[in-house]
Amino acid sequence: MNGPLQHQLLVGDCARLLPDMPADSIDAVVTDAPYGLSFMGKAWDYDVPKAEVWREVIRVLKPGGHLLSFFGTRTYHRGVVQIEDAGFEIRDAVVWMYGQGFPKSLDVSKAIDSAAGVERETSPVVAMQRKGDVGEISRNVRCAICGKARASGNPCVCPRLENIPATEAAKQWQGWGTALKPAHEPIVLARKPLIGTVAANVLAHGTGGLNVDGCRIGTEEIRAKDSERAAFSGFGTFHEKGGGARSTGSGANHTAGRWPPNVCLDETAAAMLDEMSGDCRSAGDYPSASQTRNGVTSFCGEQGLLYTDSGGASRFFYVAKASRSERGQGNLHPTVKPVSLMRWLVRLVTPPGGTVLDPFAGSGTTGVAALQEGFGFIGMEREAEYAEIARRRLAKAMGEDEPQLPLFKGQHFTPKPPRPVQLTFGLERSW
Repeated sequence: MNGPLQHQLLVGDCARLLPDMPADSIDAVVTDAPYGLSFMGKAWDYDVPKAEVWREVIRVLKPGGHLLSFFGTRTYHRGVVQIEDAGFEIRDAVVWMYGQGFPKSLDVSKAIDSAAGVERETSPVVAMQRKGDVGEISRNVRCAICGKARASGNPCVCPRLENIPATEAAKQWQGWGTALKPAHEPIVLARKPLIGTVAANVLAHGTGGLNVDGCRIGTEEIRAKDSERAAFSGFGTFHEKGGGARSTGSGANHTAGRWPPNVCLDETAAAMLDEMSGDCRSAGDYPSASQTRNGVTSFCGEQGLLYTDSGGASRFFYVAKASRSERGQGNLHPTVKPVSLMRWLVRLVTPPGGTVLDPFAGSGTTGVAALQEGFGFIGMEREAEYAEIARRRLAKAMGEDEPQLPLFKGQHFTPKPPRPVQLTFGLERSW
C-alpha cells in the first residue's frame, strides 16, 4: 500500500518539523501529548499543544486518518478543544484505567494546624486490612498503607504513624483532602474529515475505519443464537450450532473476542475489578442473562452473538500488560506508557503497511509499538535526552544491540530552520 516502511526519529520541535512534511502522507497519529500540568516542573509540559500544531498534524494525515492522543484529566478539555479547532472530528474518548495511581492531596486538617502554627503529635497505630481465607501472594494485591504485597484475602498488619489534630478546628476537618486518587487517563479519538463516504475514503486512502477484528478482546469462541442465525447487520450469516465461530456473507470472520470497548485497564485495575465482580458466566445458553428490546435479543453488546465463557469482569476490556523492563535501561521519562497498550492503540487506527506519526515521541514507546506491529514510524522529540532514549529503544526493537548510527547532537533551529536532523532506522524512504 505504502511501499517500503520508513522508520525515522527526528530531533527537534514538532511545530518546526511538521511543516517540512508533505500533505496527506501519514496513515495514523498516536501520541502522548503534553498535558499542560507543568509535570514535575518540566518546561515541555507547560501547556497543551495549540491548534496551530494540530493543523499541521491534520495536514500531513491522509483523509480519514485517525488521531489518538493522551491527556490529563484536568486538562483534557483544553487539549481536545485545540484538536477540534484544528479541523478534526472528535469521534470518541478512550479511557485507560490503572490501579497504582498515588493521590496528591492536601490534608485539610494538617493545613489548619500548620496555619495556626501548632505542632501535631504522632502516635503509632496498627492498620488491619480485611480478613479472609489464605490466598496466594500476588504483586497485584498490596496493602493500601505500607504498599507491600500480601496474600489475596489475608490481612496486613503494619505499623504506621498517625498525626493527631492539635486544634479543635483541625479535629473538625480530620479526614478531608483536596484530590482523588488518579486512576485513569483519557485518550481522545479524532479523525480527519473524509473525502466522501467511509467506503470511498477507505478505497482511496486506506484510512477512515477502525480495525475492530484486529483489536477484539479475549479468545473465546463466538456463535450465533440458533433462533437468530439468519443474518445480522454487518456480520453475514453464521454457521450452524457446533460449527465454530465462522461467518459467511459480507461480514468479517468472528473467530474470537468481543468488540473492542472505549475502556482499557492495566493489570492492577483488572485484578481489582475481578476481585469485586468474582467469577461470572456470560449469556451462553442462558436466556435470562440476555437482553431483549423491541423483539431483538443482544448479548454482550453485539446483536445475535453468544459468548459462553466465564471469569472476572475484566475479560470485557483490553488489559495492558506492562513489561518490568520497560522503565529499565536508563529510561528516565516520567510518563512512560505500557508498550502493549500502545500496540493495541496503534493497531486499532493504522491500516496494514501504514505509517504512524508521533509528534511528541518522548522515550519512543509509540515507535516501539509500531515496529512490533509491523508499521512504519516517524517520531519527533524536542528534548535531546528523551530522543536518545527513544533512539536506543527503537534500535533494540529492530534487533540491534546498539544503534548502528552515530550519536546525534541536539540542533537549535532558527526561525527558518534547515532540513532537520534525521535518524533513520531500517529502510529509508524519502518524503
